[in-house]
Amino acid sequence: MDRPFSQVLMSLRVERGLSQRKAAADLGISQALLSHYENGLREPKLEFVVKACDYYGVSADYMLGRSFDGYNEFKRLVGRLNELSAEASRLIEEVR
Repeated sequence: MDRPFSQVLMSLRVERGLSQRKAAADLGISQALLSHYENGLREPKLEFVVKACDYYGVSADYMLGRSFDGYNEFKRLVGRLNELSAEASRLIEEVR
């Protein structure tokens, strides 16, 4: 594996500008437990890995450091950019 689960988990959270507190609450765990996962002090159960994959919109292979082709992540980010663009257009129209 190129990157361990702990590094991938932390990188996904930081890239999205989320605090540990927010991500932990959204994932249904304590901030302390998320910190332990991100620092490699504890290994999560499969249930959490699946929940984290869904939350961040990545595959299990990506989350587990097995695949870093980035294609799915790229598609997700393009989709998010399209959503933000539509929202920005809507807000501009409201201001006019």
